[in-house]
Amino acid sequence: MTIDRSTPGSQTSLREANRARIVDAVKRFGGLTQIELAEATGLSTATISTIVKELLGAGVVDTRPTSRSGRRALKVTLARRLGLVAGIQFGHRHLKVVLGDLGRTIVAEQHMPLPLDHRVDTGLDRAALLVVDLLDQVGASMDELLTVGLALPAPVDTSTGMISVRGVMRGWDDLHIGQTMSKRLGRTVVVDNDANLGVLAEHELGAGRGYRDTIFVRASYTTGAGIMLGGHVHRGYAGAAGEIGHIQVDPTGDICRCGNRGCLDTVVSSTALLDLVRSSHGDLTLRDLIARAIEGDPGCRRVIADAGDRIGSVVAQVVNTLNPRRVVVGGELAAAGEVLIGPLREAVLRHTAPNMIAPVEVVAGELGAEAEVMGALTLALQSAEVATDHRTISTLTDESSAGRPDRPPAP
Repeated sequence: MTIDRSTPGSQTSLREANRARIVDAVKRFGGLTQIELAEATGLSTATISTIVKELLGAGVVDTRPTSRSGRRALKVTLARRLGLVAGIQFGHRHLKVVLGDLGRTIVAEQHMPLPLDHRVDTGLDRAALLVVDLLDQVGASMDELLTVGLALPAPVDTSTGMISVRGVMRGWDDLHIGQTMSKRLGRTVVVDNDANLGVLAEHELGAGRGYRDTIFVRASYTTGAGIMLGGHVHRGYAGAAGEIGHIQVDPTGDICRCGNRGCLDTVVSSTALLDLVRSSHGDLTLRDLIARAIEGDPGCRRVIADAGDRIGSVVAQVVNTLNPRRVVVGGELAAAGEVLIGPLREAVLRHTAPNMIAPVEVVAGELGAEAEVMGALTLALQSAEVATDHRTISTLTDESSAGRPDRPPAP
């Protein structure tokens, strides 16, 4: 009697479910050894070994030798045959582009400095050219590129791909950025705020793993926050959630780019911080400021510590409102480590109601400078029209089996 493929509880259904569990684990963690796969899925190592051989023959996964705890092992990654995705991050002064497989393993990347207030058309042209160059580097064609994720240092209405607050990125207003970039590449391009993508990446791959409610604080040339609630990014209406850089901290302060007075960004932006040390240290870059603080320069340490305290007092307002379990600190300034994060943590704890059951944790991000672009890559994966879902896996496996009549049946 022929067993229906969709019959619940059949051997075929169980085998397909186990295949999906293995592929989902590899897709989530970007490559695992077979022992790690057994730990992640709860399947036996014998079952893992058998199914990995099936998926390898079907072209769904690739394997390569590695070591685990000093012992030889076989690392399993998703096959490039399934496609590639690209992540693009526009910073205020840099452009970063990465190419990754469906397991979020980076296969090629490129960085490029940009002038402040860089032109939108020039920036998008450069990003598109870098994507094409990276595909050439790995010997892939444009047909292998599935989708592209793009991170911007501005609030983004994800339904349109437009910046939702005027003046934050001069010259980028009123442009459907996703559509414009899509025309250059001929692929779907999804756009989001860089802090939102930072919290997404840290939730999936870094310091936010295992926490359903987290805040990612991006302390950089400007300051923003990505909010994860119930395991989902909270963007708010038209994508303006988490814009903590525009919370007023000085009613008589300087005018911000957004048009308001005394926003947090006017006192902890890179421009504001570097102005504080110009008379004593000369013209420094943000990288110089951080490096000198790490080396022990008292003036540079004071500037960064004060910035951490001021940012922490604003983050405390968000913590009091949303009650997250963990605050993850990233962005360029986070490279200063505890010089920044220590005062930030102290300010958060000082200005929040003491939670005796689950006090908020304030920690450094684990992904460092790669958080935002890895979030862009993850966003691209989530929106990919061709994914390694159960049907794709089954189809590829069936195609492979059909071409190998001498292959033994799977258990």
